[in-house]
Amino acid sequence: MTGIIGAIDVEIQAIISAMEHTSEETVSGVRFVSGHYHGKRVVVARSGVGKVAAAMCAQTMVLRYGVTRIINTGVAGALSPGLDVGDVALATALVQHDMDTTAMGDPPGWLSGVEKIYLPCARDAIALIQAAPNLPPIHVGAIATGDCFVHQREHKARIAAQFGAIACEMEGGAIAQVCHQNGIPVTVIRSISDRADGDAVNDFSAFCRSAAANAVLVLEVLLQRLA
Repeated sequence: MTGIIGAIDVEIQAIISAMEHTSEETVSGVRFVSGHYHGKRVVVARSGVGKVAAAMCAQTMVLRYGVTRIINTGVAGALSPGLDVGDVALATALVQHDMDTTAMGDPPGWLSGVEKIYLPCARDAIALIQAAPNLPPIHVGAIATGDCFVHQREHKARIAAQFGAIACEMEGGAIAQVCHQNGIPVTVIRSISDRADGDAVNDFSAFCRSAAANAVLVLEVLLQRLA
């Protein structure tokens, strides 16, 4: 079974609406919908915004539903100038840009206990998406996660320079950490809703729905191609 996580309704509602043979339950305040989507067994949930909410959701999927893969779908802010609104950022790895134990001598983003900065994503999924035709523009690279909505040019520039990330969001890194520690593959598909700059709040409101739809389109293609 594949777990699919989005932070907000607009990121997962189209998936739930298209599912068949569904059942649902609420665990720790989160609604989990299981069933079939494009012929594959899935469980889908809206985690809520932020790393704690995302981690709780992912761990529940692992322990209660026995998922063997998790896909995080949704929107993101562009860090790289090469990404436009509606393009898709496909993560090769996730970094938590707000993890900071540098005072203890650790590098920025260091995950104590995990002993890593970058958490890798499933290579098979990346290859399947890259080989698929008729998708929105796909940009592959690291995605940065943190418990803040990035909307200042200075903050954006610092994250991009420090971690080499192409996009930023608020859940993927936490989901990746849960997957890493449970030994299951993770895929993070994020379509660009804004440029993480001074116009980010307005752009997010204007383009969130259409960007989320692009991420779901890529997710659909991936599911159809997975064994």
